[in-house]
Amino acid sequence: MSAAHTLAAEARHLLEVKHSRFLAIAAPVESPQDALAWLARHADPAATHNCWAYRIGAEYRFNDDGEPAGTAGRPILSAIDGQGVDGVAVLVIRWYGGIKLGAGGLARAYGGAAAECLRLAPRRARVTYAELECACPFEDLGTLHALLAAHAADKLDEAFDADGVRLRLRLPAAHLPAFRERLRDATRNRASLLAPADGA
Repeated sequence: MSAAHTLAAEARHLLEVKHSRFLAIAAPVESPQDALAWLARHADPAATHNCWAYRIGAEYRFNDDGEPAGTAGRPILSAIDGQGVDGVAVLVIRWYGGIKLGAGGLARAYGGAAAECLRLAPRRARVTYAELECACPFEDLGTLHALLAAHAADKLDEAFDADGVRLRLRLPAAHLPAFRERLRDATRNRASLLAPADGA
């Protein structure tokens, strides 16, 4: 699963249910490590519970932090998926208000706080990138650099040998077919693209 949008910035939403306060905080994240570090920075040790979930492509995790199983982390993850966003972590902090909500009430509160936070959050298109190598003779290096700029490609690494240069590139996956075609035409097939890596 990979949604076309992520968040453009961190967002917050506060919900009160029977005197318990639920603060949902959502943010864009790039990796599970990034998500866990963000969650650790934003958790409130003084709160009753810090429940969370993240989704990054096919990778996801959630945590009930002491709430009954399935009443917090899973509803937060469902809110992420229901809002159609990817590359997102959501933390819902609960301060207990003295009245028990029951399993259904907890799931509605955690899921509802997360969903409303995500619904109100600013969004941006999530760009999928491809990484690949390009072998290019010296005489075509100027042409290659012009094509990199035209296709929003980044040069990650560069190595020279007797035949020319080998570059490791990163560019939006949607630009790859046009880049491949223009590179072939502009260099008369002298430059070649090798083994694209998985998109990041």
